[in-house]
This record gives sequence, structure tokens and C-alpha cells, in this order.
Amino acid sequence: MEQPIDISQVVRTTGLSARALRFYEARGLVRPLRTASGRRLYGAGELARLHRIVTLKAAGFSLADIGRLLDRRPVDLAGLIAAQLAALDDKAAEIAEARRLLQSVQSRIGRGEPLDVATLCSLIRTGDQTMTESNWKAVADRYFTPEEKAEWAARMPPSAEFDPADYARRWQELGGRITAALPLDPGAPEAEGFVREWFALLEPFSRVATPDMWQKSAGLYERMPEWEGQADPGFSSEVWRFINDAATRMRAAGKDVGPLPAHLTAGAEPQRVGTGSAPA
Repeated sequence: MEQPIDISQVVRTTGLSARALRFYEARGLVRPLRTASGRRLYGAGELARLHRIVTLKAAGFSLADIGRLLDRRPVDLAGLIAAQLAALDDKAAEIAEARRLLQSVQSRIGRGEPLDVATLCSLIRTGDQTMTESNWKAVADRYFTPEEKAEWAARMPPSAEFDPADYARRWQELGGRITAALPLDPGAPEAEGFVREWFALLEPFSRVATPDMWQKSAGLYERMPEWEGQADPGFSSEVWRFINDAATRMRAAGKDVGPLPAHLTAGAEPQRVGTGSAPA
């Protein structure tokens, strides 16, 4: 029987970082042995789990789905694979659309049209905006009634006070930084910083959200794997789950997460995070 190896040897043999290994342990995906001094030791079984995690993650499965598969919990494998294939198809469509936009710009350059960076960004944004608005409407129509969407629109700040394009850009920027930091322990100080940034950015919605709006928003993003790739909120379902986990921990510990709607303030039990305003 092979002897267990420590975390430094696992890093060398798998190429995973020590931070990734600790994050997978925090999520319950691996369970290394511990010596009396607290040193982690990985046996053959845990090394096999790590290789499966890497393989499934490369195929695009979420950590939650990977956990269910590895622990052999009841799962609709055919449905899970079908959903992942649909997400990959959507991603392929996005890549094809990006290629189309860039080829269009390239043809303008080939015709001798003077294009600077500002013009390039404007052309790309115009194409993306048309696609994104249409996709968000399709997603919203699946999860919200016309009456709910009308109430949402009526409660959000007027366009003179609120720039939707800039707001979407800020979600993209924050989501990108969180993605780059993952895997990350939801209890780490860096995670708490991300949570406070998240709720600060969420404030325009938190300020006007009714309890029903907040719950419907949270429900929409909990079901994000159903529509991920069809519309882009600026972050992935993995980022949303990470923020939700980190925020729940903070609130359970009595820590300030940032601006919250009135029904979630002092005395309320920790609930789902929710996120930015629902698509119109």
C-alpha cells in the first residue's frame, strides 16, 4: 500500500495549488487525513478524488455537481450532462458571435476605415447589447410574470439617476476579480472583502426591494445553471454560490456584509443573498 503524501507533494504531482486543495477540502470535496500536529496527508483514495475533480471541472461541471457525483448521491446524470452540453452550446454561440463581431471590424480595417480603440469598443458594445437585451428578456419571461416585471421596473431608480450600462460593467468587473481569486475559502478575509463589495454594488436594488422581490431574485440566481450562458449577469453560478456561502457565514457570525433591505436587517435570520436587479 502506498504511503500517504503531504500537501507539498500533492502540489508537485498534480499541479494544483495549495490554496485550491484547501478550498476543495473546505467544500467537502476531499477529506485528507491529519497528523497529530495538524499536517494534511493524502492517501491513494483522496488523490484519485482530486484527479476526478480536475477532470469533471475541466468538463465545466460546478463544484456542487462534482460533490454530488463523487459522493454518489442521487443525481440525474443524463439531465446534468444535457444541461452542461446546452451550456457549452451557448458558450460556443457566444464565441461565434464574438468572432462575427471581430471579423466585421477586421473587414472595415481591410477597407481602410480609420478605427481607434474607442470606436472598436463602441462597435463591440453595440453588438453585445442587442444580443444581451434579447437574451435577458427571454430569461425574464421564463421566471417572472408581466406584473412582477412591471413592479420591478417601477421601483428601480429612474435612468437619470441610474446608468444600466455602467452598472452592468461594474458587475462584470467584480465578477471577473472574484473568478480570478477562486478557489477561495468562503471564510477568508479576502472573501469577506468581496462580500462587502457585492452588497455595496447591490445597494440600488437593496434600497427598493420588497421581500418578495428579494426572494424572487435569489430564486432566479439559485436556478442559474438552467439559463447560464443564455444571459450574462457579469458572474458565473459558481461565483454566486461562493458569495452566498461567504455572506451566510458572515451574517451567522454577526459580521456586517454591507447594505441590506429592511426585512434582512438586525434581528433577521441569515437568508439567501439574492443579487442585482432582475432583467426587465
